[in-house]
Amino acid sequence: MTGAAGPELPSHHNHRDVTGGWLRPAVFGAMDGLVSNFALIAGVAGGTANTRVIALAGVAGLAAGAFSMAGGEYVSVASQRELAQAEIAVERREMALHPEEEEAELAALYERRGVDPELAAEVARQISRNPEQALEVHTLNELGVKPDDLPSPVTAASSSFLSFAVGAVIPLVPYLAGVTSLWVSAALSMVALFGAGALVARVTARNWWFTGLRQLLVGGIAAALTWGLGSLIGASGL
Repeated sequence: MTGAAGPELPSHHNHRDVTGGWLRPAVFGAMDGLVSNFALIAGVAGGTANTRVIALAGVAGLAAGAFSMAGGEYVSVASQRELAQAEIAVERREMALHPEEEEAELAALYERRGVDPELAAEVARQISRNPEQALEVHTLNELGVKPDDLPSPVTAASSSFLSFAVGAVIPLVPYLAGVTSLWVSAALSMVALFGAGALVARVTARNWWFTGLRQLLVGGIAAALTWGLGSLIGASGL
């Protein structure tokens, strides 16, 4: 059926979201929290049998890591946003001062993409009639961003904080519940590591068991090495 916007064309194929959408930062943030706090708890447990100390270290690791991740993400995204806004302002000013040159630049862009010169000039002329639309086209092609679709520092920081905290709390739960054995925490963490790795398969299109085992191996090695270091320090009495 043909509507006001033109005919609706059938879609013959679909693409996966190559950016990962919300899943990628959420899974990797949780994985970071899980690996780092599991390793921290294992290291402290290697140096002392005092479960209160181990639990305190886990809580401190969760809080420090989550706040650090959130703060770093906020500053990073805010700086990126401010830079983009400054460059967008430059582009807006150039369009106001030199409209003909900017229209010609837009036409040249379409020519480089294979459009005939006459048609490219007409497309550029029609787009340039709407300054905001022209600005969006210019910034998207020159900066890779849209003026109305810049990332939010608050959203990025909040998401980073929550995802890290979710991962970091997993190895801590047994100690908060009164369990005194590191192996319970280790078993829970290993299951979570494999599950998080398997979830990554939705982003990378690798086999779920491969990504699960790979993440299990990486997290397990990190925790084992930290436990060994904690054991050495505890044995030396430092």
